[in-house]
Amino acid sequence: MTLQEAIEVRHSVRAYKNEPLTEDIVKVLQEQIATLNREGNLHMQLILNEPKAFQGTMAKYGKFRNANNYIVMAGKKAEDLDERIGYYGEHLVLLAQTLGLNTCWVGLSYSKVPGTYELGEDEKIACYIAIGYGETQGVCHKIKTVEQVSNASDITPSWFKKGVEAALLAPTAVNQQKFSFEHVGVKNNRHQVRAKKGFSMIGYTKMDLGIAKYHFEIGADNTNFDWA
Repeated sequence: MTLQEAIEVRHSVRAYKNEPLTEDIVKVLQEQIATLNREGNLHMQLILNEPKAFQGTMAKYGKFRNANNYIVMAGKKAEDLDERIGYYGEHLVLLAQTLGLNTCWVGLSYSKVPGTYELGEDEKIACYIAIGYGETQGVCHKIKTVEQVSNASDITPSWFKKGVEAALLAPTAVNQQKFSFEHVGVKNNRHQVRAKKGFSMIGYTKMDLGIAKYHFEIGADNTNFDWA
């Protein structure tokens, strides 16, 4: 499965089969987490066979079942931490999909279980990602149109529209899709694309933007552009 295919078939899953991840899959995930932690200056941690994080009151509200494996999304406090969490976390979400796993970004309905993770000085947890073998593959949700979130038109490059289409398939908090993409021209022979977050009372727009930007890069499949 390609990353583009993973984007198209991946949906949030909250109910999982009660079976552990295989050793081979754990190794792949651990190696990728280590690489992305270095690239994104993060402290993401894979927690295995630990049932308590999704058994509290909030977790029951979130309707989680057998969510015994998860990724703690953490890093040093910074203005851009949430965006980096979204961007690099979605690398893991799509990788998991290609490995036959299912996932769910979790912003509130989890419990921090002491002793299961480590936090360095000035680090914080931004969210969790549940991961495992889903009972189902999840369901589609209504999405906005390309025109609602971008300036894509007959005069913008075709890859720009494809990038926006991929971004529209990105998971966002309560499916809010509070982001926009703008093709702002060409500078030094490189296309310039501006990605912006919108306002939301719910929050998580910075994280959502990071997720959407990674989807855009995959859909656009074009290295001749810079984020403006």
